[in-house]
Amino acid sequence: MSADTKPIIKLGVPKGSLEEATINLFERAGWKIRKHTRNYFPDINDPEITASLCRVQEIGEYIEAGVLDVGITGLDWLAERNHEDKVVRISDLVYSKTSNRPCRWVLAVAGDAPYHCAADLAGKRIATELEGMTRRYFEKAGVNVDVFYSWGATEAKVVEGLADGIVEVTETGTTIRAHGLRIIDEVMVSYPVLIANRDAWADPRKRAKIEQLDLLLQGALRAENLVALKMNAPADNLAAILEMLPSLNSPTVSPLRDEKWLSVESVVQIDVVRDLIPRLREAGAEGIIEYALNKVI
Repeated sequence: MSADTKPIIKLGVPKGSLEEATINLFERAGWKIRKHTRNYFPDINDPEITASLCRVQEIGEYIEAGVLDVGITGLDWLAERNHEDKVVRISDLVYSKTSNRPCRWVLAVAGDAPYHCAADLAGKRIATELEGMTRRYFEKAGVNVDVFYSWGATEAKVVEGLADGIVEVTETGTTIRAHGLRIIDEVMVSYPVLIANRDAWADPRKRAKIEQLDLLLQGALRAENLVALKMNAPADNLAAILEMLPSLNSPTVSPLRDEKWLSVESVVQIDVVRDLIPRLREAGAEGIIEYALNKVI
């Protein structure tokens, strides 16, 4: 690619809790994003892309307005800001700041409070950063509550007596329980989504670049839960070894110089490997190698 290649797309990278996880995902997909301490315009090793660090709550608005062509935001903030029907939702990228699990917005109350469902909170005060979705949740349940915006430290609002309940985001519920709170319902499940401006999606050059981003980001995410296994397998027990080997399609089997042995390679879920390798060894497999994958397309 020539040095005078001009940018094709403007990319919005979420700043905040998803920032590091997103930058790491892009690196595994093939794009290195290097931040600067004094501005919000990081370098990216692709002359066809310019990047901006933006609050996840704002990215949908920038995409809708065409200030950005493509970006990653949260499904929660897409719904909260009513941008769902105003942008193109390319794909779901299920990861979070600490894991590859979606996060949840939950309704929580004090552990000893006499509330067990949304209806029990009629007439009470609810603190949250997700005001719109919280109001719609209670309206759908037919429960009248006073919802007010929380500027952080939401869990403490109940402890301090400022609210009777909260709607807060969590991955594991650990922080909520640590504040002596109890989850009584799930308001919504959220995860990052790749979205694009409608005009950008209609532009063939921009769409091709956005689809490249999507393909490789999805491949990088898929690879996180997979590893490759390679081994030498005795020809007289190949059928038994293949039977215990899961794979994306079918294991690769190649001949070796010694006809009594074959080379077998497969891609498997990472959580089965610790139990699988001893079984393969018992079946006669030797030289078993496990290695990580960057992308699986």
